Amino acid sequence: MNMTNSASTPLDRLAVQIAPELEQVSTLIRQRMASRHAPRIPEVTAHLVEAGGKRLRPMLTLSAARMLGYQGDDHVKLAATVEFIHTATLLHDDVVDESRQRRGRPTANLLWDNKSSVLVGDYLFARSFQLMTETGSLRVLDILANASATIAEGEVLQLTAAQDLRTDEDIYLQVVRGKTAALFSAATEVGGVIAGAPEDQVRALFDYGDALGIAFQIVDDLLDYGGVTATIGKNTGDDFRERKLTLPVIKAIAAGDATERAFWTRTIEAGDQRDGDLEQALAIMARHGAMQAARADALDWVGRAKAALATLPANPIRDLLDELADFVVARVA
Repeated sequence: MNMTNSASTPLDRLAVQIAPELEQVSTLIRQRMASRHAPRIPEVTAHLVEAGGKRLRPMLTLSAARMLGYQGDDHVKLAATVEFIHTATLLHDDVVDESRQRRGRPTANLLWDNKSSVLVGDYLFARSFQLMTETGSLRVLDILANASATIAEGEVLQLTAAQDLRTDEDIYLQVVRGKTAALFSAATEVGGVIAGAPEDQVRALFDYGDALGIAFQIVDDLLDYGGVTATIGKNTGDDFRERKLTLPVIKAIAAGDATERAFWTRTIEAGDQRDGDLEQALAIMARHGAMQAARADALDWVGRAKAALATLPANPIRDLLDELADFVVARVA
């Protein structure tokens, strides 16, 4: 997801603060995605890793560790681990969703094939576990292994929940905690653990990552429908076409009448979509203020993220992480 090219975003300023470590993470990723026997592995991985993503998740790990005074280099290994887990899930997601584009470029499954994407994703998961064991911390291993299982669980839950009109906000939150927030919270939590921070600070970092991840995904779901203003662009409505029940739609269904429910049953549950359906979906969501309500939820999660952060020691990186939380939702102002 493009989080804007402006040099003045909190994300860019954070990258400047931890630039040497970010470079070390990039070097480590290049080293560990090499394969002597299967050159397709670095080919496929490089296509995704070098695609211009902002490296948000590894930045969270580096920032958490640095903010709490960590002096070693294990946080670099953990940041690379987090990026490998993220990249592996993207490779698998694109196969599951039959996606053809990611970040404006053809997906790996389109350029190569589904088999390559799945197997290279498996390789990256294996590499991530090698890296996390190198820190020698069983607790770190437990956190990241648990996050990996939670991500897979969230994706499987989404398979059954995404096209079922009985899916409510609680189930949506469970899916989001799985597929998105689990890696955010693990990324921040392991930063605190490796820094040897007290338990209350480690918990605050977990809470920050969890709330930030949930807000991030709600905003992504809003942007898929053109944001609060519902501006139709080239990729607007991909979730609608893929029949994914995301928060704005769930809110519209809960507030709707029988006629509207029949529309959602046809388009989402039955997959019978026709010309003009996306526009009608947007009109129904607008009628019930679903986009604004979803944005209000995202803002609430941002508030929780900032409250957790406020319990941590004052630090310039803490201030940037605070701004980052606001920035996530500012994209759908």
